[in-house]
Amino acid sequence: MKYNKLGVNWKFLLLMGVFVLLQLSFSTVSATGIITPVGSGHSSITIKSHEVNVSIENGFAITRVDQVFHNPNSEDLEAVYQFPLPKDAVTAEFTLWIDGQPVTAEVLEKNKARKTYAAEKKAGRRTGLTEKNQQHTFDISVYPVRASQDLKIRFVYIQSLEVDHGVGRYVYPLENGGTDSRQNAFWTSNAVVEEVFKFNVDVKSGYPVEALRLPQQPLAQITQNSSGHWAALITNSVGIEEDGQSNQTKTAALLDKDIVVYWRLKQDLPGSVDFITYKPDVNGRGTFMLTLTPAKDLAKIEQGIDWNFVLDISGSMQGKYATLARGVNQALGKLREQDRFRIILFNNSARELTNGYVYATADNVSNYMEKVESTKPNGGTNVYDGLTTAINSLDTDRASGIILVTDGVANVGQTEFKHFRKLLKKRDVRLFSFIMGNSANNELIDFMTKTSNGFSQSVSNSDDIVGHILTAASKITHQAYRDIDVSIHGVSTADITPATINSLYQGQQLVLLGHYWDGGMVDVNFSGKVGGEKREYQSSFEFPSQSEGNPEIERLWAFNQIKIMSEDLRTLGFEQDTKQAITDLAIEYGLVTDYTSMLIVENDRFTDLGIDQNNKQRLDTEKNAQSIRQSQSGSNNRVDQGSPMFSGNRSSLGGGGGAIHPLMLIGLIGIVLGARRLQNLR
Repeated sequence: MKYNKLGVNWKFLLLMGVFVLLQLSFSTVSATGIITPVGSGHSSITIKSHEVNVSIENGFAITRVDQVFHNPNSEDLEAVYQFPLPKDAVTAEFTLWIDGQPVTAEVLEKNKARKTYAAEKKAGRRTGLTEKNQQHTFDISVYPVRASQDLKIRFVYIQSLEVDHGVGRYVYPLENGGTDSRQNAFWTSNAVVEEVFKFNVDVKSGYPVEALRLPQQPLAQITQNSSGHWAALITNSVGIEEDGQSNQTKTAALLDKDIVVYWRLKQDLPGSVDFITYKPDVNGRGTFMLTLTPAKDLAKIEQGIDWNFVLDISGSMQGKYATLARGVNQALGKLREQDRFRIILFNNSARELTNGYVYATADNVSNYMEKVESTKPNGGTNVYDGLTTAINSLDTDRASGIILVTDGVANVGQTEFKHFRKLLKKRDVRLFSFIMGNSANNELIDFMTKTSNGFSQSVSNSDDIVGHILTAASKITHQAYRDIDVSIHGVSTADITPATINSLYQGQQLVLLGHYWDGGMVDVNFSGKVGGEKREYQSSFEFPSQSEGNPEIERLWAFNQIKIMSEDLRTLGFEQDTKQAITDLAIEYGLVTDYTSMLIVENDRFTDLGIDQNNKQRLDTEKNAQSIRQSQSGSNNRVDQGSPMFSGNRSSLGGGGGAIHPLMLIGLIGIVLGARRLQNLR
């Protein structure tokens, strides 16, 4: 080995540093990985390699995961791999290699897919199944993994991404949240990657990117290819030099820690309209994605605010509670002298830690944070009781914010959507949601947010803290657009999602997906009320009569439609027609839902079973478009240069130059911010 003059082998220390970082992450119990029944009597199937390739461009990300499993046992076994998906992600591909050839899954009605998988497995044929099991967590089952042999699979998902205050954010979710106590009791998880772990992310932007950051990944290799093209690589291979020879050494990796990626756009970019489409047939229907980024013309609100911290101390917060406490501490430290706060804790029921409101003095913050930090999570999750306690005690003479820190898994007390709707309608309350954990009940939190015209975002344990606080603060301390309307004149459009847009906050983008026919010049009008005054913005640009660059947005549109229909089922009651509509749409666009699953059978069995290979055809179209885009530099999709919709620059946090933006240091808690009386103030 080679040493420097002080006798230190720096490359060896670097290798040991990687090992230590990986070992530290082993303390997390809940992770993505192979799950095995407790007491099965078999050695766990291992993950031999886990390679991730992420492409971020045009307002969405494509995540491709290739894995190789190994069966160390002397008999054939079934492998069950569990993973969470981001809340705005859609499944696109599930592929299993059979006799060295990739076989792609098709989407079927859930019960039919499950029965077919069981029948193929019983017959000894090779088969695979991807199902949604809870919230946005998925199980991939494959059979058989041959005794002492390897098996390769691939899954791909697509998700829309937005930029907030000039910063984009992507999360590769690996923590499963640990919220399912029954599963934790009956299953063990093997999340160790034995040999090869790689995570590649490629970010292309039509706007200049000043920095790319991966919090808590100090060994990430970051490269800048151009002003708008950055890439990063994380791997468990470390180069060391021994006796004059360079070698690659690998350490085991653990799939238990989210990977978070941030990119910061150049400061002082103008407000803009970005636009992409997919319309392969001149005479057919097209799909569009329209992104509005307003200029920073929302005034700041100077009045003092009462902050109500409603903190989840249930057992499911174990592993996340330290992040919660750290976030609350940081948040309290940001309050002004004229601000007051209350702290409410809840598990099976709610109790108040403070005795009414206290002013945000250093002594008060220190005193109550010590009490928060000494609390141990346990019990169930009565979100309803915690919110009720806060809402019923709001001071009618002051603007108020409710901060609900939770993983959103309501399992005690009222849990039905209709009860939360009634509670939120009692008072003028707005929820600004930052949700912890990949197993959180995003559907419930999103529903509450929508009901209250608020704001929501999922947050990872691998985030940092300051940026989320600044972002959340800007949402409640600045005016907002209310009662928003977007109209398009010049071509025929339909099926636009979201259908209703109640609010748009400081730094946010508005993303619309919809269908259109024909093509030509259009007038797009955006309007909203600010402080009771209506503001209007307008631009003109062209809808193309034919385009083939972004077929993936068809799946994103279908996913948004399914979310709307699923919400109707939860709030209005079960309707067979709605369930069938969700099933039909999911099968057409290749999506895994509560009612559909992805199924793989041996190639000749698709015809025998009467299964059309529509998803394979859709994937071929998407892969062709992705191949073309990969060979190009990042495209600028701004369409309002000639007729700007907004005057002035878009909102951003922090300064320019090489400084690290506060949002590069993010990682809050699950925050739900609520405010009342702000409608009049705004």
